[in-house]
Amino acid sequence: MPSDLARFWTLDSAVAFLNHGSFGACPRPVLEAQQRLRERLERQPVRFFVRDLEPLLDDARSALAAFLGADPEGLVFVTNATTAVNAVLRSLALAPGDQLLVTDHAYNACRNALDFVAAAAGARVVVVPVPFPLASADAVVEAVLAQVTPHTRLALLDHVTSPTGLVLPIERLVRALAARGIDTLVDGAHAPGMLPLDLRALGAAYYAGNCHKWLCAPKGAGFLHVRRERQGGVRPVVISHGANSPRTDRSRLLLEFDWTGSHDPTAYLCVPEAIRFLGGLLPGGWPELMARNRQLALEARRILCDALDAMPPAPEEMVGALAAVPLPDGADAPLRSPLYVDPLQDVLLERYRIEVPIVPWPAPPKRLVRVSCQAYNARDDYERLATALRELTRGG
Repeated sequence: MPSDLARFWTLDSAVAFLNHGSFGACPRPVLEAQQRLRERLERQPVRFFVRDLEPLLDDARSALAAFLGADPEGLVFVTNATTAVNAVLRSLALAPGDQLLVTDHAYNACRNALDFVAAAAGARVVVVPVPFPLASADAVVEAVLAQVTPHTRLALLDHVTSPTGLVLPIERLVRALAARGIDTLVDGAHAPGMLPLDLRALGAAYYAGNCHKWLCAPKGAGFLHVRRERQGGVRPVVISHGANSPRTDRSRLLLEFDWTGSHDPTAYLCVPEAIRFLGGLLPGGWPELMARNRQLALEARRILCDALDAMPPAPEEMVGALAAVPLPDGADAPLRSPLYVDPLQDVLLERYRIEVPIVPWPAPPKRLVRVSCQAYNARDDYERLATALRELTRGG
């Protein structure tokens, strides 16, 4: 039986959708709010963009800042976390010999951005191997700090790793690196809506996040939070009118990021509605929803480990609403796409009507199955997957 909350989403009821982590899924009431905003925009585009948009953005920014425990004046909307990561990396004044730290669990798109800026400046990317399976969070901290040198300028670290679904000990890492004079750029693509956040207390120099994943806002809503003393040095990927604006009533950060050219800003403006709607699904609000999704992920992991005769690959405290479990080796075939890889993913959808990612880790033929848990999911979804994987991996 699906979750009774599934009625709020437009997902195909015939498919067990266990891949919320890739692109999210936006509920009907939030999509309806976006449509109303689009109609308002199209009734009077000049008024909307020239007169209405700035206060609307400020209202949305205030709501998101309150949810994240962030400073509104340091918070800007971008289309996605990858854009936010690119904005920070391309704003750095790197020199030959500088070193940039990243783990081998990093999201491929952000790792590509890191390689790009390093190559342009003659800097070096230092990849920190983090074991998986993993015995404890201590191993992550030890691995990262062991690679720090006097030349380390920045660490790009995931809050929740995309391929392996690990919640990294980001508070400990940010503090330990700051004590060594190193800034951290946190790729928090999965964290907002999955984990409680207090960005002021975290104190990272830069934090990039998505709103279209666990917050369930429309696609095209992400953010960048920049600590106050770093705000003057960060520029958007697209330089536009704000670069030479004579205004003094707003910070340069807001002036540049809030207008980067004509586009549909309604995804940003729907973030408050997404926060409100998801927060009203359960009596305990967001804390209950986050706890519910995490408990479901732990349960799903137990079900899959039992079906695959596998051991849990990480301690429970490093699991949020994503969980990855090792699979038997697949074919040693070339990757077809950075987003879509293993033929098993096709079989699960076509034969069993299950949408779930099969992740090459660390490289083919090694692979993982990664499940997501959102309000519309229920235990039956994961038992269905376990049955299918048991058949497919045992010659059924």
